[in-house]
Amino acid sequence: MNEEQSVYIVDDDEAMRESMQLLLEMLGYRVQGFASAKVFLASCSDDDRGCLVLDMRMPEMTGLELQQALRQRGYDLPIIFLSGFGDVPTTVRAVQLGAVDFLEKPVSKSKLTERIERAFEIDRRRRDDASAVKAVRARCATLTPREQQVMALATQGLSNKDIACELEISPRTVETHRAKMMEKMEADSIAMLCNMVALCPSGGEEATGVG
Repeated sequence: MNEEQSVYIVDDDEAMRESMQLLLEMLGYRVQGFASAKVFLASCSDDDRGCLVLDMRMPEMTGLELQQALRQRGYDLPIIFLSGFGDVPTTVRAVQLGAVDFLEKPVSKSKLTERIERAFEIDRRRRDDASAVKAVRARCATLTPREQQVMALATQGLSNKDIACELEISPRTVETHRAKMMEKMEADSIAMLCNMVALCPSGGEEATGVG
């Protein structure tokens, strides 16, 4: 269990919320409980890690409305919905908006913990992917304008000779820029570089003058 990850329970049913929180804490989870969607919305942060266990039917703001509000904010914590009522259209809508699971109350301890662990893994993968994108973009930012031009043309399949002709510089100069660019990007091959370029702002073309 990752110490940084928590289970955030949002349920207006105090008895249900507190019993679930107690159960999960006894199993070693870090848990925070919230009596309403609005209270959670006011306190949640992009730094939250783990998953959100969310009741569907609540006064003032429903679980689905909270999910929509969180999505508008770009909040990406995996959501497990709980509901005492089987409602297929609502379930479909929740999943379309990104919910990772939808469970009917009462839910067994084994099923709940299984789904929480699955949600935790989804959260870890999303954050790992986000970290990888951030790292690649940081490398892109270290390139000089000329290195960015060489990268854009190289990933379009142009040879050093073709790049030299396009930029009106010597092939030897292209070779020098290309080697430095590959070193800065930590790319071992053009295939790897192409995957990185897709993650850079504007595909790495903002300073190239080429399309």
